[in-house]
Amino acid sequence: MEPLISELEQKLGIKFKNPDLLKEALTHRSFLNEHKDWLTPHNERLELLGDSVLSLVVTVFLLQKFPDYEEGKLTAMRASLINSNALLEVAQELDLKKYLYVSKGESKGLNLHSRSYALSDAVEALIGAIYLDQGFEGAQKFIEQYILTKLESNTPSATYKDAKSLFQEKSQEIYGITPVYRLLESWGPDHAKQFRCGVYLADELVASGEGPSKQLAEVAAASNALIAKGWQEESSLN
Repeated sequence: MEPLISELEQKLGIKFKNPDLLKEALTHRSFLNEHKDWLTPHNERLELLGDSVLSLVVTVFLLQKFPDYEEGKLTAMRASLINSNALLEVAQELDLKKYLYVSKGESKGLNLHSRSYALSDAVEALIGAIYLDQGFEGAQKFIEQYILTKLESNTPSATYKDAKSLFQEKSQEIYGITPVYRLLESWGPDHAKQFRCGVYLADELVASGEGPSKQLAEVAAASNALIAKGWQEESSLN
C-alpha cells in the first residue's frame, strides 16, 4: 500500500478493508487526463454517494437535536454544515491536499476556486468510501467527529436563509409559484467545467448564475434573482 494512503488511514483512525476505495476517493478527474494507465476511477461516483450519506446523517441529527425547529430553520442549519466552505474546513483539517491525486495544472492552482472545490468534493467522496467500506456506522462516526462538532460555530442566526431557500419562500409568498432551475449551458474541460443555470418563475427567466457545479450555479442564480426582485437585503446570499 502506498505510504500516503497508510498515513491518511492512521490520521482517520480507519483501517480500510479495501484500500482502493480510499484511493478512488482521492483521485480527481484531472489526474486521469495525465495518467492514462491509472487503474483507479475518479472520485465523482463516491462524491455522489457521500453527499447523500452526509445529508441523511446531518438531517437526522438535527431533527433529533432540535425537535421544535421548523423545516426552514433546519434546512438553513443543514446547509451551514454541508456547504462547500464547511467541507473545505474539514479538508484543511485533514490536510487532504497532501493526499489528493490531481493533475499538475490543478495542483499548481489553475485557479484557487476550482482547487477548493476539488478538496471539498474529496471530503464527500471520502464519506462515500467510508460508507462502502465501514458501513453506515463508520460514515456516521466520521461525520460526527469532523462535521457535527462544528455545529455551534456554523449555526446560522435565526434570520439566516440561504439564497435558494429565501427565493423559493418569497416566490411562493408573493406569486404562489415555486422556482424551477434549468441548466442553460456548460463549457470547459471535464476537470474545470463551468455551468450556467437559470431560475424561472413559470416561463419567466428571472436571473442566471455561473459556477463550477450545477448546484453552485443554481445558488448564484438564486442570489442574482433576489437582487433582481429587490429581496437581497433579507438574505446573506451565501
